[in-house]
Amino acid sequence: MTSTVSDIELIQQAKQDPAAFGQLYERYVNKIYSYIYYRVGNHQDAEDLTARTFLRALRRVRHYEDRGAPVSAWFYRIAHNLVVNWHRDQGRRTLVPLDAVPASDIPEYLASPEAIAAGHEEQERLMSIVRRLPPDRQQLLLLKFVGRLSNAEIGAIMARTEGAIKSLYHRTLVALRRELVEQTQQEAEDEP
Repeated sequence: MTSTVSDIELIQQAKQDPAAFGQLYERYVNKIYSYIYYRVGNHQDAEDLTARTFLRALRRVRHYEDRGAPVSAWFYRIAHNLVVNWHRDQGRRTLVPLDAVPASDIPEYLASPEAIAAGHEEQERLMSIVRRLPPDRQQLLLLKFVGRLSNAEIGAIMARTEGAIKSLYHRTLVALRRELVEQTQQEAEDEP
């Protein structure tokens, strides 16, 4: 029976042998890429920033200190900082193109055309509301729903307590629900 080496053990090994870092890369490259992609909106920049994230982590692995947060939080924080710098360098506001995120987990080939159209319409309505959220709330939703991270992991990435993340998440969902209801009511009033 083989046991899985923990992230912390791999970090310690990588401090002596950079080849051990490859296992961490394999564990997290897809998640970090997805996170970055949804923050920058295109594959080329996401690939470049993902590579830079892991290169920066590899260069700094000797200085890594275990502070109780998951190792993944370290990768997400590096990725976040690179994305922030990328947006600043691009001279544009951070937008999260979440329209590629499926509205439901039901494969489209199993749904009727009417259900697909309704799902796309509902998804677009929700995405227009999400795009108007402040960047920290967009980041929270990305980490929660795309990264599928726990509140504790999100807190470590966003430098907030788990309680603060729970509160922000609750306020964000309430705001999304309120906006969606208001938008639906407005559309109903506008129909002839």
